[in-house]
Amino acid sequence: MKFLRYILFPFAVLYGIVILFRNRLFDWGILKHTSFDIPVICVGNLSMGGTGKTPHVEYLIRLLRNNFRLATLSRGYGRKTKGFVLATQADDSYIIGDESKQYLSKFDTVSVAVCESRVSGVRQLLNLIFDLECIILDDGFQHRSIKPGLSVLLTDYYSLYANDYILPTGNLREFRSGANRADIIVVTKTPKILSPITRRSIEEQLKLRTNQNLFFSYLKYGLAVPLTDAAIQNPMDNISTIFLFAGIANVYPLEVHLKHQSNEVIVMKFTDHHDFTLADIEKIKSTFQNIYTKNKVMMTTEKDVMRLQAAKLIDILNDIPLYFVPVQVEFHKEDKIKFNKQIIEYVSKN
Repeated sequence: MKFLRYILFPFAVLYGIVILFRNRLFDWGILKHTSFDIPVICVGNLSMGGTGKTPHVEYLIRLLRNNFRLATLSRGYGRKTKGFVLATQADDSYIIGDESKQYLSKFDTVSVAVCESRVSGVRQLLNLIFDLECIILDDGFQHRSIKPGLSVLLTDYYSLYANDYILPTGNLREFRSGANRADIIVVTKTPKILSPITRRSIEEQLKLRTNQNLFFSYLKYGLAVPLTDAAIQNPMDNISTIFLFAGIANVYPLEVHLKHQSNEVIVMKFTDHHDFTLADIEKIKSTFQNIYTKNKVMMTTEKDVMRLQAAKLIDILNDIPLYFVPVQVEFHKEDKIKFNKQIIEYVSKN
């Protein structure tokens, strides 16, 4: 696979040049971008995924929701609908996408919308919600037609964009120079203990501009939440084996976390935003039942639960002790203070 990616390097360069030229057209004003009077925060990345956008959007929501009228806007990846949709509690991931459904289920005071066109989406939000004070764009970094007031770029600690290449040789959507558009760069999924030497090394690799701020975050997993009757009736005690299935871009951090809670973790991976079918669930269930250990449980992610519920597949696993693992983002000590301050000041002043 790696050899094939290197073979495709000329195509990667060609693709990168096309994207670079498009970005230059926006920079030169030939292609127009739209800005808004309302604070608009964009959370995105240069890579194809797996940097932790969803928990970082949730962090921003938790930070701002008590003082500002918020809305999130995303494409609604994986939904079966088209155009603009302002979500209601009755909507599932087929209508608004799994990430938007997750925001909706957690934050009932935040408006959640999806639209392929970010400009059209913001305009419709402003028309529908008269007292809106801030919009968070989920995965909008490459959408140059809209100009956010503040751009937050995420990069995975274990896969920095500075060490990656453009598609299809690497995983970047555009050349590394695209990072220059960001106001804030967050290195995500770091170890909970991060040495000053490591921080300085990463800062040197990223080559930040003077107007950019760098912060470091890590994932904080919560207690497993039971999803089925079998899980409710049999609390997790002395677990020997955890069977994890997930359709997310990067399951590795969760896998590492679960290894501290059992003797063995068996992983079944699906593609990001995978649309689970009955055949998938039967395979998952069969694989779990064929694990010959006594104290075993099944785990998945919160995002996967959104799709399983939409497809009405959870009930098939009701006799299996199935849990999901909630996750939040936390920033390292001084980073938390400075990051929060920059975000709140931007929204308050604009």
